[in-house]
Amino acid sequence: MLTPVSLILVCLLPSPRDLEIARLLGWYRIPFRTAPKVVAVDYLAFYQPGSFGEGAGRIEWIAQVRGHELTTRAELLREEPDHPNAREEYFKIQLGPLERLPRPVGAEKWKRMTFLYTTGEYLLKAQTLNDLVVQSDERQLLWKSLRERAENEQLYKADLPEVDIPPEVLIALLGIQEVQSPYDAKEQENGNFD
Repeated sequence: MLTPVSLILVCLLPSPRDLEIARLLGWYRIPFRTAPKVVAVDYLAFYQPGSFGEGAGRIEWIAQVRGHELTTRAELLREEPDHPNAREEYFKIQLGPLERLPRPVGAEKWKRMTFLYTTGEYLLKAQTLNDLVVQSDERQLLWKSLRERAENEQLYKADLPEVDIPPEVLIALLGIQEVQSPYDAKEQENGNFD
């Protein structure tokens, strides 16, 4: 649930097709080379550019972030294997269901936008994109929260070497007992189950 302290990444939704991918498949893509420093946020808010026609120049939709992974564009969009960026790395941001904002946030003077960090409090009160910009002391708190989020994300990574473990050792480590041959039907008839 969106709260005043939720960390939000406002991002560009290139086309209506991308909105459908987010809605139906539950993910959004960000090219790794142009990605913001921190993608471990609570929500994404989607800015709709001119490709949205009547719905252009505003934020209407948000989605809770459930996780992210690094992959290639070819893995994300398998129907486009020959795309010039097919081998480029992308963040795949896993999303919860899309939620419509109570009222859209308009662009007003903003014509171009890629990424912007804000909070749930600012998003819920905003009427224009300018209202999303965190100011003064609150800006320091926002950056501190983003920095902590980035550091915590790194705590979960482990640099373990790739090791081939022989099956016997793996069985012993996991406490798996050897599978015995199937019981004999004759023993079952005699009531001998040992």
